[in-house]
Amino acid sequence: MKRKDFIILLWISLGTSLFFFFAFTDEKTVENFFLTLLISAMYSFLLGAGNGLINDFLNKKIPWSEATTKRTIISIISILLANTILVYFCNYMNFVVFQKAVSTQEYFSGRYNFINWFTINIALLISAFLHAKGFMEELKKTSKKEVVEQKLIAKSANAQFESLKNQLDPHFLFNSLNVLSSLIDENPAKAQKFTASMSKIYRYVLEQKDKELVTIEDEIEFAKTYCDLLKTRFEESVNFEFNVKNEDMRRFVVPLSLQLLLENCIKHNLATSSKPLLITIFTEGDNLCIENNLQIREQIKESAGIGLANIVQRYSLLTDKNVFIEKSEDYFKVKLPVLNDKPSVVTNLMEDDNHAYDRAKKRMMEIKSFYGNLIAYCVIIPFLIILNLITSPKSLWFYWPMLGWGIGVAAHGMGTFAVGKDWEERKIREILEKQNRNGKY
Repeated sequence: MKRKDFIILLWISLGTSLFFFFAFTDEKTVENFFLTLLISAMYSFLLGAGNGLINDFLNKKIPWSEATTKRTIISIISILLANTILVYFCNYMNFVVFQKAVSTQEYFSGRYNFINWFTINIALLISAFLHAKGFMEELKKTSKKEVVEQKLIAKSANAQFESLKNQLDPHFLFNSLNVLSSLIDENPAKAQKFTASMSKIYRYVLEQKDKELVTIEDEIEFAKTYCDLLKTRFEESVNFEFNVKNEDMRRFVVPLSLQLLLENCIKHNLATSSKPLLITIFTEGDNLCIENNLQIREQIKESAGIGLANIVQRYSLLTDKNVFIEKSEDYFKVKLPVLNDKPSVVTNLMEDDNHAYDRAKKRMMEIKSFYGNLIAYCVIIPFLIILNLITSPKSLWFYWPMLGWGIGVAAHGMGTFAVGKDWEERKIREILEKQNRNGKY
């Protein structure tokens, strides 16, 4: 037991002992006060600490977050059994041992059944409050943990995406300068033309590399310009064909994907005037394809592996659709998924985070409302019972508010934790999963 809990139980013992001493004790002596204090402490510590230990034990063995239904059933059974045993023991010690009001035989004859039943109900209310408090604390911990995890995922995905995009700038510049250095020796006139074209293309690289997606039309226009640049160096050794449908032009792909794949084609294949390399760019279903005849070049040094890997990773952060690679003895083909909408990694993550926060806030308000209702019930009903027994013990009217309000609290709890919310959340997940499987963005 924590020190804080011990102090709380001491204050409860003192408060109840003072109440019963001044309200129900005829002989107000020091001896009777300490007897009342001893009895109050017995009830407070045995019932309070007993229920607290049960709650702590179940929190370790069966946490609310891992098995809510199982925990609820075991909690109900355990608190019913434990409180019944503890109440019978406390009342026995009170009436038989301390007060010596009745004998053991009289106590178990049924004379004190109503008092036992009444005390058990009070104990169950206290126990329900303790278990509800434990559930609330674990829910807060779980919610905080989930929020932290989601923020870490969002930051990680954003950093990863930025890192991938930042590879494009030096990668393009490095490869272009390599081509330029080759042309300076081979053909200075072409090197000048290449330099002029490169400035135009590099402007596009700088503009588009910070975007998540671009239209196929923009990417094709850039690819054609880049192909002209390659033709400057390779002339008739490399040929290009573009067969993209007009209706696909307004759809989206990741930026600079064609440029990276064109580089791969040149880098990994031989291209000569007698054996030209043919590169075809076309749409096929929901894919933008780039295909070349296979003329594998022996690699002098190991490739950095930036091109295709970069494209695959960027697509994985934007969509569930995959990049496909086909390879045979005659050709090599890469299929890029074409998207109908233009999702944003950062925007989507922020929107998801905001929606999750709003849902969590609404959920917390619902739970807070339920626990407010439960606490009010646990405080007011015992007060009404005591008031009823003091003012008119022969007419027990407290049953009606206790029963009616109890049904309301139970219904409130079911609506907050059980039937309603679980059904809604399951249905929402089913709809979202179905939409994702059908590829609706």
